[in-house]
Amino acid sequence: MVALQPVRVYADTSVYGGVFDEEFAMASRRFFDRVGEGRFVLVVSLLVEDELRQAPREVMAWFERFRSGAEGVMISPDALALRQAYIDVGIVTPKSRDDALHVALATIAGCPLIVSWNFRHIVHFQKVPLYNAVNILHRRPELEIRSPQEVIDDEE
Repeated sequence: MVALQPVRVYADTSVYGGVFDEEFAMASRRFFDRVGEGRFVLVVSLLVEDELRQAPREVMAWFERFRSGAEGVMISPDALALRQAYIDVGIVTPKSRDDALHVALATIAGCPLIVSWNFRHIVHFQKVPLYNAVNILHRRPELEIRSPQEVIDDEE
């Protein structure tokens, strides 16, 4: 059997909260199980941490369990410029600038994958190709944008 390299993945705030949401708990927990197994390397940002400060205590505690083994990505001028590019072409409105920043941070960090439960502004079949088109125009890599359910590979 071939050992696969772990995939660097940016998990937005909704994935941590999903652990405690009845609808998303099973897939969210399985995603974090895969992190624990070494299949994924988490990439986290201060944006996720700031958003989680407003979440229930148990959600922040869950985040803390995984933060020490995660890579960090800074909110840089490049990330802010890419976020603005997403807004300028109308992928999201300025009201959803934090959602666009999550995608920009994952892109700047060089993550091939971002996972989210945000089906309105991030994991949306019309928006994903637009994010990637802007990335290409800005000489940035494309990335897969998926829900945790799509990446847990529960075929065992």
